[in-house]
Amino acid sequence: MEQNIFKEMINKLSAEDIAMLSPLHLAYIGDAVYELLVRTFVLSKKIPVKELHKLSTDYVKAKAQSDIVHKLEEYLTEEEKAIVIRGRNAKSNSIAKNATVIDYKYATGFEALIGYLYLTENMDRIGEIFRLIIEDNLN
Repeated sequence: MEQNIFKEMINKLSAEDIAMLSPLHLAYIGDAVYELLVRTFVLSKKIPVKELHKLSTDYVKAKAQSDIVHKLEEYLTEEEKAIVIRGRNAKSNSIAKNATVIDYKYATGFEALIGYLYLTENMDRIGEIFRLIIEDNLN
C-alpha cells in the first residue's frame, strides 16, 4: 500500500526533531500551509483570479495574521500560546513589508503555530482554528 507523500515527508521528522526546529522554520512551513488553506477557501467563491488574490491577501498579510492570533488567544492551549510566543520573539533578518514590526512578529508567531500543528500532524486542530478564522471572521 502506497503511503501518502505528505505523511511520508512529515514522518521523516521525529517529535524531537520538530521540537528542535527554530520558530522561523516552523513559520516557514506554516506560511505555506496557511496560504494553501486560504487559497483553497477563496477558490470556492467563484470570482475572477484578480479578486481571489485580493481576498487571499486580506487573510495572509501580516496585519491580518497579527489580528487573527490576538483574537484566537482565548481558544489556544497553553502549548499553542507558547509556540506563538516563541515565533513572535524569534530574531528575523526579514524586514516587514507593509506592516509594523509588531504585526510582523505576531504574524510570525501565528505561522509558527500553524507550522507546528502541521508537522505534528494535528490537522484537526488546524481545521478548528481555520474554521474559527473564516466563520467568526477573525481576520
